Amino acid sequence: MNLLELKPLTAAYLSAALELDQLCFGGLWTRSGYERELDSPNSQLLILEAHRGEEESGLDRQSSPVLTQNLLKPELETVPSVPNLVVGLGCFWSILEEAHITILAVHPNYQRQGLGKLLLYALLLQARKRLLEWATLEVKPSNQAALSLYHKFGFTEVGRRRRYYKDTGEDALILWRGGLQKLEFEETLATYYHEIEQNLTFWGWQWSDTSKEQMMTSKPLSSE
Repeated sequence: MNLLELKPLTAAYLSAALELDQLCFGGLWTRSGYERELDSPNSQLLILEAHRGEEESGLDRQSSPVLTQNLLKPELETVPSVPNLVVGLGCFWSILEEAHITILAVHPNYQRQGLGKLLLYALLLQARKRLLEWATLEVKPSNQAALSLYHKFGFTEVGRRRRYYKDTGEDALILWRGGLQKLEFEETLATYYHEIEQNLTFWGWQWSDTSKEQMMTSKPLSSE
């Protein structure tokens, strides 16, 4: 198994976040932009860090062959230059009673392995801990993988922003998910949790007990 740690973004990982941002979005935010987010009490930033371990490849050779092949790809020369790999990044803003999800990114070599689902689960869990009532986000209509994920988590389309994405001129769908403080949402999160654990195990990941325990505490995570 290969260890996966979910934790708040800190200044030590800013360069890693910037590289992943560039890889996934072509440079959505600048370093100063991320620094402002870190300083804002209304921002929640999370990263997923894959631990390499002690072997040359950083992997348990008995783990998922797909994951092993991905981590050994030459393209990984472009990933963050930290001892371990930052493979995911998520952010939301707390605006009154709303969690506005601004970033959900998974390194291209690790997509479709349940990491995006884990990040979205974590963001919604943190939004619930902040006593927020609903979540919103924008997504490209052409991004079917993201739409499928959001729909699975109960998001529905409530509007459209015309020509929102400057790189392609594509519209943005506005998605909304309410009821974050209701009991049924807590039960839904519990269901997601078990599905995520099974999916991660299938792909050779193990969510670290330490970050799992921190995620499950009653207080929102903090980068301090």
